[in-house]
Amino acid sequence: MRLSTRVPLLTGCILLLASACACCGPGRGYGKRRPPRKLTPLAYKQFSPNVAEKTLGASGRYEGKITRSSERFKELTANYNPDIIFKDEENTGADRMMTQRCKDKLNSLAISVMNLWPGVRLRVTEGWDEDGHHSEESLHYEGRAVDITTSDRDRNKYAMLARLAVEAGFDWVYYESKGHIHCSVKSEHSLAAKTGGCFPGRAWVTLEKGGRKSMRDLQAGDRVLASTERGNLIYSEVLAFLDRDPAIKKHFYVISTHNGATLSMTAAHLLFVWDGNCTGGALPAEGAMQTIFASDAHPGQCLLTLEEGAEGHLNGQLSRITRLRVWEDRGAYAPLTAQGSLLVNGAMTSCYAAVEKHQLAHWAFGPLRMLYSWTGPNRVQGEGLHWYAHALRWVGKLLLDSELFHPWAMEGTDR
Repeated sequence: MRLSTRVPLLTGCILLLASACACCGPGRGYGKRRPPRKLTPLAYKQFSPNVAEKTLGASGRYEGKITRSSERFKELTANYNPDIIFKDEENTGADRMMTQRCKDKLNSLAISVMNLWPGVRLRVTEGWDEDGHHSEESLHYEGRAVDITTSDRDRNKYAMLARLAVEAGFDWVYYESKGHIHCSVKSEHSLAAKTGGCFPGRAWVTLEKGGRKSMRDLQAGDRVLASTERGNLIYSEVLAFLDRDPAIKKHFYVISTHNGATLSMTAAHLLFVWDGNCTGGALPAEGAMQTIFASDAHPGQCLLTLEEGAEGHLNGQLSRITRLRVWEDRGAYAPLTAQGSLLVNGAMTSCYAAVEKHQLAHWAFGPLRMLYSWTGPNRVQGEGLHWYAHALRWVGKLLLDSELFHPWAMEGTDR
């Protein structure tokens, strides 16, 4: 069969397989859309996600007050959605000014409000603050926060309104008072808002032919050190890059271990860990390793790390995580190996991100690995997200439960 025929045929198989994956299990047959998920209202004083507002896991740090005369004022846009009521008690239009991200989430929420409560509209009581009425470093000063109610001011609706705001995609929602719900978003150029699953350009891998190679210099066709889930070291061919952007700056989780290994990866990337006793470095039993998102790693868990033995022989050894921090670095690279894993900076990682199960991701990328087994590695690849990863993310967002994904993983699906 010619390659020109294989590629579209394989693409069709991808979509069918992804759909079938969503339809396995009791209560859901092939081709049926899953029933609407029951929404649970937020409790009074509850916030979602359950972290502080100005942390990486929520809306991110405060970046400075925006005034009408500042250069950053161009980051704000007016929201004239007729389905939203703006209180605008200052009569300056300030409550309508917000970042594009905040505007998009607010408009989405307005639709949800009208769908749930016919005849009721979303109401914004506070938006961008240019007069200093909020606490120091409030995100209202950047047009990244809004306080909302319903147009009928029925306080019995506010708990569900908060849940609708979470579902609409606000990065932090707080049932702050009996009189309103507080919502905020990440900065437009926030690196946290565009987190995928990648390593920085300076990260390195171990080559079969000897020596190390940085991510920025790595190429499809290189054979690099990888590992089975049991922890046995093997060499595996790099087939392609699922994402590649040499210029971008991102925040990376930096994970340090007791034996000196230091691994940097984005929040949604999968990491192999073991929660058992790793004293002595012995490898765990088969099936004992599990994958977690990098943002869920914590001190005390064990990573499989690389140790150089006698006569330069490489061995796998468990080492305990001792420290985690967040660091900004340049470049974003996500190599795909035939094995589905690789050792980066001497620590075992998955090639996959976004979905919490390594085996599910490895299965979903099976057709792509099969394609490259026919055609050879993808030696000519531009920058950005691989078309296959983009397609899977789009299908997954339509068909799979959102609980399977990292909360940041589905951002920027048009990238």
